[in-house]
Order: sequence, then structure tokens, then C-alpha cells
Amino acid sequence: MKEYLCQSDIQLEDNERWMSNLPEKLWDCPLYNLSIPGSHDTMSYCLDKTSPFSPEVPKILLTLAKYVPYIVRSLIYNWSTTQCLSVREQLDAGIRYLDLRIALRPDDPSFNLYFVHGFYTSVTVEKILQEILDWLKTHPTEVLILSCRDLDAVSPDLHAHFTSVIHRILDPKLCPRNECPTLRNMWKQGYQVIISDDNTLALKDNYLWPSIPYWWANTTRTSTLIHFLEKKKQNGRPAGFFTAGLNLTENAFYILSHPLGSMRKMTIPKLPLLYKWVQRQHPGKQKDAINIIAEDLIGLDGFVSAVINLNRKLRQEDASY
Repeated sequence: MKEYLCQSDIQLEDNERWMSNLPEKLWDCPLYNLSIPGSHDTMSYCLDKTSPFSPEVPKILLTLAKYVPYIVRSLIYNWSTTQCLSVREQLDAGIRYLDLRIALRPDDPSFNLYFVHGFYTSVTVEKILQEILDWLKTHPTEVLILSCRDLDAVSPDLHAHFTSVIHRILDPKLCPRNECPTLRNMWKQGYQVIISDDNTLALKDNYLWPSIPYWWANTTRTSTLIHFLEKKKQNGRPAGFFTAGLNLTENAFYILSHPLGSMRKMTIPKLPLLYKWVQRQHPGKQKDAINIIAEDLIGLDGFVSAVINLNRKLRQEDASY
């Protein structure tokens, strides 16, 4: 049994079609003014422990891996695995924002793209996009936001290949970036996917949205994380989509000082405080409003339901553009 096996959230089934069940007054509200649950490092549930290390692995760990490879690989795997549910399970749970770190796997000479976080996945981007399409076909009134990150490191030829794969699989469900992304507009035209791309080459494609800002505290301390997010809110929300990262982050020193630890062991005791922070938030147009909130270990608490329920706080004037 996998170490990261999740317990069931009691409301997971109720969230499978939560967008469809929103009150009609919110159908004309831009998605960037709604409260949307997301998963941080969505694809880390299927990392390949035998793959090469990814570039962001700290040098000190790479050095140690030369002498005690099995131990170091286990450490990196335990701290890189931020999710325990598959993509389909996350979508069924109500997740509508996917944080996709995409890269070329160095031991694969083909043009196949993979996901990455510490290690590379064994599953390709193309396969996951097909799984997403299959899910969308059975959920025709749900909308997904796919945030494709790390693509700034790929070559123009590889980016062109990535774009062609997106269009081949997801057309005509892609929403163009000049469209106001309300549920009513998207339902009317059959759009179900918004894809953001952090590569400047994406500007050439009308169906690729600009990079979505991600508020990242880079800390293991819950108090520091919450203080960081509150300060960002005081400075004012971006005009469009943005993500509040409710995820804790370790560094090499923390990993080495907690050799029996894991992302799961570090995060679970802190989920109640993070859950309380979510409950105090509100979506909308206001300066201190939130939009997407992304968390690790989807399915281990009531996070998804709490984020969705924030939409009850929206006033009538927020549901317009």
C-alpha cells in the first residue's frame, strides 16, 4: 500500500460537479472572482523514483546521492510527493486548478514531455491530457484551469510540439484568452479548459493564457505562511487569475535534519490551522479577495469543500464584470 494513500473526504462526491451546482447569479461572474480549489504539484503522486533527479534538487543532496543513492532517493521522493490522489480522483474531489510542472526527461531522447518535481514522472503529458479530456466529456459543465509551469526552459521547437499536442487533444474545449471566462459564456460556446503557459512563446497562441501568479511563501512554518499570504492580500490582488499557495516548503537543511520525515508527516499536523485560514477568506473583486487556493495532500481534510463554500459569500455586485 502506498505511503501516501489518502483517507476519503466526506464531501468528495458532492464536489464532483460543484460548478454546475453554483447558483445562477454566479454564472456571469468571471472565474477569477470565484473561489476555486487547486492542487499544488498536481502530478507528484506518480513520480518515478528511478528517474534522473530534476534540476531543482539541492546540490548537497546530489553530492550525498553519489555515496548513499538509495537513502537520498528515498528522502527526495518522500519530500517531493505532495499529492496522493490521481488526476481523475482530484477532479472528482472538486479540484479545478492543476499545477503542472512540465519538462523534458533527460533519459528520454524523444520529444515526449513529462511532469517533474524532484524526480520525473513515468507518465507523459500527452497521456494526462487525454485523461483530462475523457473526464471533461463526462462532466460537460465543469471548467478546468491548467497552469503549465517550467516551460520557460524548453526550446522553441519543443514548445511548438507541446502546443500542437494541446490543440490535438483539447480542441475545441480550449477557451481563448480574449474571452471573458464566465461559466455562462464558456457553457454557451463549449469551452471547458483555460491553459496558462509561463513561456513567452505562448503569446503567439490565442488559446494560451499568460502565466498565473502563484503566491509562494517558501517556508515550513504555518505562521510564516499565513503572514505571507495576508501581506500579499494587503498589497492587493492581481486583476486576473492568481493562486494563493497554501503549501509548506522544505529546504535541504530541513530534509537532512528530518531523515525520517516526509511532506505528508510535516503537513498533516498543520492542516487544521490552514483550514481555519481558508474559512476566513472570501472571493470577489475586493483588494483582499482570493481566487484560486492550492494545497498539498488533497483528500486528507475538508479543504476542497471549504474553498468551494467560500462562493456563498459572494454578493450580487461581485457576480458581474
